[in-house]
Amino acid sequence: MADRSNKHVHLIGIGGAGLSAIARVLLEQGIEVSGSDLHVSPVAEALIRDGAAVFEGHDARNIDGADLVVVSSAVPEDNVEIQAARAARIPVERRPTFLGRMMEGKRGVAVAGTHGKTTTTAMIATILLRAERDPTFIVGGVLAEPNTNARAGGSRLFVIEADEYEQTFLSLKPEIGVITNVEHDHPDCYPTFADCRLAFESFAALVPGSGLLAVCADDPVARAIGQDNVGRKPVRFFGLGEGAEWRAEETRPNFAGGIDFLAVRDAETLGLVRLRVPGAHNASNAMAALAVTDFLGVPFGMAREALTSFRGVARRFEVKGQARGVLVIDDYAHHPTEIQATLRAAKERFPERRIWAVWQPHTYSRTRQLLTEFAASFDDADRVMVLPIYPARETDALGVSAQEVVETMSHPGVEVVDSLEEAVDRLVGEVRPEDVVLTLGAGDVNMVGEQLLTRLEGRADAGEW
Repeated sequence: MADRSNKHVHLIGIGGAGLSAIARVLLEQGIEVSGSDLHVSPVAEALIRDGAAVFEGHDARNIDGADLVVVSSAVPEDNVEIQAARAARIPVERRPTFLGRMMEGKRGVAVAGTHGKTTTTAMIATILLRAERDPTFIVGGVLAEPNTNARAGGSRLFVIEADEYEQTFLSLKPEIGVITNVEHDHPDCYPTFADCRLAFESFAALVPGSGLLAVCADDPVARAIGQDNVGRKPVRFFGLGEGAEWRAEETRPNFAGGIDFLAVRDAETLGLVRLRVPGAHNASNAMAALAVTDFLGVPFGMAREALTSFRGVARRFEVKGQARGVLVIDDYAHHPTEIQATLRAAKERFPERRIWAVWQPHTYSRTRQLLTEFAASFDDADRVMVLPIYPARETDALGVSAQEVVETMSHPGVEVVDSLEEAVDRLVGEVRPEDVVLTLGAGDVNMVGEQLLTRLEGRADAGEW
């Protein structure tokens, strides 16, 4: 529960995934919420409908009446609202610190990992909701059901996606910690993989001896971190391989477009689990959720039913629609491993269809650091379009470009496109019925799929192909 002395909280960067979720919880706790952002995002519009005051653009007057100002990691210290708050002696807190305070006195479940943390967090929240455990949750994406990225619950359970960016997750207070995998990412924060690994080791150390650390046995670094903690606290290993005590076996695509598997605990077969979301990686995520919710006392049968009803998270293999026989899917994948897993899932689900990957690299530093890995990530795509790099918070291009990325790739069907508009134009002219178009990236590449569907529907209305 938020500090009730803060009757009015103002959030700078309220339209982003992190602060919009905090704002949602505060609103549902009865706290007055205001916020600002450069643009009013769809999640910010939803907050407005539910009572938040959201300003487009930053202005010193936006903080009037606030008892506390909470700031996104992406907002610089010289922001006019931060400066106005300090001048007015209004307390200013960065997101990590505030999240830690929100978790005080709670039974915190924090899900960390380079990949899979959003879906795993959403699965745990879904199970706890189905089990009527009334959790608070904060997820880095919008759940298809109940169509929100956050919720204020009435119990002590607090489920949160634990973001490693700028070591945010080290401010949390988890009783239960999950590590899905550990790979080098965010080179702007972690110059070396050793730096990244150390942060995850520190996260595991936050889990108390009376809690639970659940780690993926299939990931060598996560497994090693788990093994280092055996004897200090309960540790459960989940995954697909033999080293996992909570294990998904006999994975196979199902008629719903997802994946089926047998859930096994040690030598005991618990039963068949049917997911609506595809890919073996999601079977592993589901086993993490089962291990955690079992620790919290949720029976397997109830957890399985919740997983069967789980409809996924926005921008995680999200089917955007179909027009003229062309299926468009959007995914947030912005790391080589994520791209490989997403394209592999698409190939399994649509083995006979031509697959287009429309990829927008995200940040210059990540593209430069992982250039070789990105180049090898598109084997399961038939055609690949590479868009200009989405800079996000970065200004230094580090000498890397989409053209250099393409020159590094040996894929026979790869090409550079200079803009979102050009990508749409090329696709409209080249896609055919039964093609699958995947837009991949953490920027605004999803607009390509949306505009493609609109254009194809327009051609259909005009009686063209």
